[in-house]
Amino acid sequence: MWGKQQIRVKYLVVVVCCLVCSVILNVYYHFKAKNEDERLESWEGSWSRAAAIEAEGVAAIRCSGHGRAYLDGWVVDDDDEGSSPVCECHSCYGGPDCSQFFPSCSANADGGDPLFLEPFWIERAASSAVVVAGWHRMSYQYSDESFISKQLEKHIRKLHSIVGNAVTQGRYIVFGTGSTQLLNAAVRALALPDDAHNYNASPPAPPFSVLATIPFYPVYELQSNLFHSVDFKFEGDTSSWKNSSDPASSKHVIEFITSPNNPDGQLHTAVLSGPNVKPIYDHAYYWPHFTAIPAPADADLMIFTLSKLTGHAGSRFGWSLIKDEVIYQRMIYYMTLSSMGVSRDSQLRVLKLLKVVLDKGGRDIFEFGHHTMRGRWQKLSNIISMSKRFSLQKIPPKYCNFFKKNREASPAYAWLKCERKEDKDCFEVLEAANITGRRGSMFYAGDRHVRLSLIRNQDDFDLLLHKLQSLVSEEDGPETI
Repeated sequence: MWGKQQIRVKYLVVVVCCLVCSVILNVYYHFKAKNEDERLESWEGSWSRAAAIEAEGVAAIRCSGHGRAYLDGWVVDDDDEGSSPVCECHSCYGGPDCSQFFPSCSANADGGDPLFLEPFWIERAASSAVVVAGWHRMSYQYSDESFISKQLEKHIRKLHSIVGNAVTQGRYIVFGTGSTQLLNAAVRALALPDDAHNYNASPPAPPFSVLATIPFYPVYELQSNLFHSVDFKFEGDTSSWKNSSDPASSKHVIEFITSPNNPDGQLHTAVLSGPNVKPIYDHAYYWPHFTAIPAPADADLMIFTLSKLTGHAGSRFGWSLIKDEVIYQRMIYYMTLSSMGVSRDSQLRVLKLLKVVLDKGGRDIFEFGHHTMRGRWQKLSNIISMSKRFSLQKIPPKYCNFFKKNREASPAYAWLKCERKEDKDCFEVLEAANITGRRGSMFYAGDRHVRLSLIRNQDDFDLLLHKLQSLVSEEDGPETI
């Protein structure tokens, strides 16, 4: 009997405990939900909501699909604070909503604006958006007294590891305002004597000769001439040095290697070698959009740029991977004096963009980029294949370690050649057909070549195809003068 009473008592104790716990949990979740509601109500009235409404309002201006409106764009009346930005139209389109097409307009295939990636980011508006507080990173430096976001550096290293296009282990990283700033910083750092640790050291005599292989990116010469340094001088094409009786190995040489090359998309390695030859690898286009990735780049000094990775040329961000600590310190010193590092706002935006890129192992952006560029190259090649007047560069298939398969060509630019003897100026031939490219002589290759950009927006590319199709079709008609 006593045993049964003990059981009842224990049972009642358990029931009471359960009831008490239930009451406590209900009270807890009631107040948690209330606090959550209060937090949401507080957010709905905060500055971030107002900023989001403003940004989405401008993004909703469609511009007929042939232009964009921007928060910092033109407005109808600058004196009216309630005015919204107006549409900024693509080439050959106009009107208030960019719906008016001008058929006699020239197809713009000049420049390197990588707007082919714009649709990718429109589809990811939420995940790529950045809301920046007015007090964000007001200091010159980060908390570690550097000009480089350690989170961003971490994501860049992870990106290269996933793509497999560069070795980052044992490398230092320097950020620059686009790759353009880094190119000059690298030349200046390499042009000092090996035992020099700052820019006050006496340069070697004679100065370093800066070289590149034709056809090459003209900025290499333009920058060298602009800064007119006593430490280095641009001396032209590597082939003239390679074939010279006076070997380059006996002189101080800095060689630019662009791989894939701008303008022809070919993968290159250094032409010159020797103890006094210092290479700079410009890998702006070494991404799966534009080329197969046969192996990770492993040079002592390599330069990359955000513009050809994500398409955000306007953010002006690039980085360099550097093996030698002395060269790294010299480049950091250069960046400190020239710009106090890259804008903290730009670094924040780049970090956000790279997080989107790294999602799903980078497959989304590189599959989109490669599919778009491969499709454009095929369409262009099909038109030119019908011509006896024009030809394109040949880019052989290569195995890509990122996609794990053989890759056909998908270059950023078409390196078009006029084959007729009388067509000595290919730029003028295209200009007469309302096509604007970039002269081959800009790349020191002569005027029988023209570079055509394939990375602009879809409107520009479609118009380019239309104009080329018309030009090629004329070959079977009256002879073109």
